[in-house]
Amino acid sequence: MADLKIHNSLVKKGQEPVPFIPIEAGKASWYACGPTVYDHSHLGHARNYVSTDIIRRIMLHYFGFKVNFVMNITDVDDKIILRARRSKLLEIEKKKGRSETEVSKLAAEAFESYAKENLPELLKVDSTPVTPENYAKRRDAAYGKVLAGKTLSGEGKPGDDEAKTKMHLSNLTAAADAILKNQVFGGADEILLPYLDSLYKETVDAKDHKTWTDVTEYWEDQFMGDMDALNVLRPDIITRVTAYVPQIATFVDKIIQKGFAYEADGSVYFDIAAFEEAGNTYARLRPQSKNDQALQEEGEGSLGKSLGGKKGPGDFALWKKSKAGEPSWPSPWGEGRPGWHIECSVMASDVLGSQMDIHSGGVDLAFPHHDNELAQSEAFYCEHGHEHSWVKNFLHMGHLSISGSKMSKSLKNFQTIRDALKTDYTPRNMRVVFLLGQWNKGVEISTQMRTEALAWEDSVNNFFINVKAYIVAAEAGGPSFKSLSISSKQQSLKSVLEKAEQGVNAALSDSFDTKAVLETIGQLISAASIHISKPRDELDIPGLEAMARFVTRIVGIFGLDSNTSPPYDGLGWATAATDAKTSSEEFVKPFAEVYHTIKSRVESLGLKNESLEKLLAIDIDSEFKPLSSGNIKFQESYAMPCLNTISEIREELRKLAQSSASKDEKNQLLKLSDEIRDDHLTELGVYLDDTPRGTLIKFVPKEELLAQKAEKAARIAQKEAEKEVKRVELERQKAEKEAKARVSPTEMFKSDDKYSVWDEQGIPTKLKDGKEVTASALKKIKKEWEKQKKVYDEWKAKSG
Repeated sequence: MADLKIHNSLVKKGQEPVPFIPIEAGKASWYACGPTVYDHSHLGHARNYVSTDIIRRIMLHYFGFKVNFVMNITDVDDKIILRARRSKLLEIEKKKGRSETEVSKLAAEAFESYAKENLPELLKVDSTPVTPENYAKRRDAAYGKVLAGKTLSGEGKPGDDEAKTKMHLSNLTAAADAILKNQVFGGADEILLPYLDSLYKETVDAKDHKTWTDVTEYWEDQFMGDMDALNVLRPDIITRVTAYVPQIATFVDKIIQKGFAYEADGSVYFDIAAFEEAGNTYARLRPQSKNDQALQEEGEGSLGKSLGGKKGPGDFALWKKSKAGEPSWPSPWGEGRPGWHIECSVMASDVLGSQMDIHSGGVDLAFPHHDNELAQSEAFYCEHGHEHSWVKNFLHMGHLSISGSKMSKSLKNFQTIRDALKTDYTPRNMRVVFLLGQWNKGVEISTQMRTEALAWEDSVNNFFINVKAYIVAAEAGGPSFKSLSISSKQQSLKSVLEKAEQGVNAALSDSFDTKAVLETIGQLISAASIHISKPRDELDIPGLEAMARFVTRIVGIFGLDSNTSPPYDGLGWATAATDAKTSSEEFVKPFAEVYHTIKSRVESLGLKNESLEKLLAIDIDSEFKPLSSGNIKFQESYAMPCLNTISEIREELRKLAQSSASKDEKNQLLKLSDEIRDDHLTELGVYLDDTPRGTLIKFVPKEELLAQKAEKAARIAQKEAEKEVKRVELERQKAEKEAKARVSPTEMFKSDDKYSVWDEQGIPTKLKDGKEVTASALKKIKKEWEKQKKVYDEWKAKSG
């Protein structure tokens, strides 16, 4: 097995993967930045946490590391404070029992306030206040170009600024509609929330932490449910900020004592200049962003903008003095709350110690969050003149974008995981989409990406079904596959599998290159399909089985099968019933019942056919007994005596239908044949595939077959509907043509009020105003007259 190399964001040279050398051999300590829980999880979160889960699974179940995986839950920060506080204030407002006039006045004030704060161009259109009544006109005048897909400046491609503008426009549009319909509460909440917050935020009790924890506990539960649905492994350890506040205060105090932080008006800031003067490096991950004021302000949060006393513009808060309406805890510097970055340093250090193998998170966290984490942690642990390496390997997951803009809650340009799983994806399909991309690169949602993922998944699914069908056929025998051997000595596929195993190992060792793995599996399946398609060659059944079990192991490691667990030594996708403990007799019972039902139906037809009579005379129970005592790998093999016989019965019915002289008898036989295939066998999860080698009995989940059946019925219904529409249109055209043919040429122009005089043939000579019809117009009229005379004469002759 090749040595593992990974893309480490701390190593800049060429950005090539570097060897992964753990602190302790065979083990890996890992801290992942978890979610800030205040809203639904979206596909951007899925991209982050599913990609992280895939790497974790590879390290656990492919490379064999013992991974200690720690993830935090941010349950107090500016976004959570605002969301929880505003929600509480809105509930209080709803209970005040205000009159309709008072509510309308409040809504109008909130509407104008929101417009001034977020959409300044609206105010430049007109000097009068922005109201729900005049909003639409002013919106189109001020921001029409953005709504049309252009940029605010009119140059370049739309990005985050345009996405944010569209979000604010959408909020105001919805609010205007709700206010005009007197549906303020519920319809205009997005504009009411910030306005109520500006009026009453000081009234919220800072000591009543339940105001915030009620919100975060709910959304944490929702997040975990989403992760379970995506088959993401639960963390080994979960830490929450609110449980670590005393430890955070102690951690901050030590940084102050070491001279790398200072207190100012009840807040504590990290001193970047002092840190660097001591020989340490700041912004190791993103040195180019070190002086990016916009990113620095974003990292401090919207509620931290008014905090003052910083020595340097880039200094960041370790501890924030709580303002009115914000949760607070006691500290040596007064009532306050943790800064955003410090939480991860304290919680990771508490669980994993002074150094960890891996720290991961979304690429958008690299600066300032992760750079600040590194600085404050290394300040805590370092000795003057000697840097401390707190994280050995930083892994940054690429973000998911839509229409060129990062998918995010703040921009509201996201699709929730729950909605995506209801309408567009299965958990497996979503994983395959992410596996097709490089984990540390951005992914743009596209139809092509989804189509490629679906095609790959279908090919793997069909491969599993085919291989299992051939193995079962070889185990149980049957009229079509008597030559198959489960212990074939052929080894034509051995070298193909070995090459694939080497390719997968090389790809996973090269910083978890899952796209290359999927391509290798695709090539393996293609080779297997070519081998199967040669009808005269002996099938290498053991080789096919080894291939399928290898693919099963890899897709299991990738988390593509929620019904399996390590060591993933089965064959194919597992189902919830895979591990059901049923005896062979119990398993075969429904197949035998279907056989007896079909036998009864055929016997009732009274057919005189020697081949059919022999098949109907078979004692299925005695046929089953010798098989049940054999060395069978798959339960499905027990059903083969029934299914082989049913397949032969169906084939005999079709032969009889072809030779039948009676049309009614032929239709009756074909109908029963179709019922056997489409109804009886579908209900058993069995599909008959006519291959060059014979009829192959495939075991396919009943739900898939029913879905295919419904899709086929829908296609037929659509064709019939299209056919009927076409027929009706042809009938209409025919009727219209016939009605037109009945019109005498002498009368055809007399109903047209453009003309006032006609000759004896009905050809107009003068216009309504008395002017003569021009020669060119008359020429055209006579041509139409001749054409109508021809069809009129034909109609007269035809109708008698």
